[in-house]
Amino acid sequence: MKDTIRRRLERAADHHAEIERMLSDPAVIARPERFRDLSVEFARLEAMVRTFGHYREHERELAAARAMASDPDAGVRGLALQEVADLEASTAADEAALQRLLVPPDPLDDHDIFLEIRAAAGGDEAAIFAGDLFRMYSRYAERRGWSVGLLSESRGEHGGYREVISRIGGRGVYGRLKFESGTHRVQRVPATESQGRIHTSTCTVAILPEIDEVESVEINPAELRIDTYRSSGAGGQHVNKTDSAVRVTHLPTGIVVECQDERSQHKNRSRAMALLRARLLAAERERASAEKARTRRLQVGTGDRSERIRTYNFPQGRLTDHRIDLSLFRLNDIIGGDLDDVIDALLREHRAEELAGIE
Repeated sequence: MKDTIRRRLERAADHHAEIERMLSDPAVIARPERFRDLSVEFARLEAMVRTFGHYREHERELAAARAMASDPDAGVRGLALQEVADLEASTAADEAALQRLLVPPDPLDDHDIFLEIRAAAGGDEAAIFAGDLFRMYSRYAERRGWSVGLLSESRGEHGGYREVISRIGGRGVYGRLKFESGTHRVQRVPATESQGRIHTSTCTVAILPEIDEVESVEINPAELRIDTYRSSGAGGQHVNKTDSAVRVTHLPTGIVVECQDERSQHKNRSRAMALLRARLLAAERERASAEKARTRRLQVGTGDRSERIRTYNFPQGRLTDHRIDLSLFRLNDIIGGDLDDVIDALLREHRAEELAGIE
């Protein structure tokens, strides 16, 4: 264990013990708000301090077992070596648990998201790839029991989407998908390619956490332009006869959001406003962390072919995430929605980056 992490855990244990003493102080008990705040902090630290206690106990036992492993008696050495192996596994598990507890959770991790996919470089093939990505995320959502709702779409002439925006709801959606934002590149032979040449196309993916009005950035109604129009998407004859689709423009930033999926103009307006709040929050968070993001590998590109986070190479059956040098040779499974290995690797890298910053 790194010395910086050990010192942080020792300080947490001391703070936990101090809070425990304060909670028995009559002066604190007499102040309900203070008592409640300290109780919450005590409970927050409890799991970390308990796990650190197990870790230190296993460390002491491991040191004793290693000393026994040099005993002249072969029988004692054999028992000691087995105990060393067991205790090394226990301390490793404790350390992994402590690392998870030390990295504070993102308060948005359990929020639903807006998923935006846009075809970038590559023309018709980029639009087809956008459709592939949308199906990949939809199937992954289905595997995890999440819901997927389409908000707006602009279909490509030969399949797929020039742009598709959807809402994915469920437990821990943002926490699992937040590192999917960026430029995704595909290398393959298009169905329309008669010479068998490999083409390269790109799409951009944006993952925006949905937020409640009470925690959102402030929006001045006077700074909005709201237009209604007839939906061009699915929905039957009804949507084509009424101006149910809604377009909202945030004048100070120029951000434009649309929703045309619901038959009700009121519902479309509500969805569009939720998407606008998510985009404004994302812009605010990006500004706040811009300096930090320059030195991190989990950052987002702009859509140019050279600024990519991931490549889907179909001739080789390979997916490569360029931020963490991860290559997996089972592309068909991944594009079919089996994303856990990719996402888990990104989350481990994120945790390692956070731990590296602990002082």
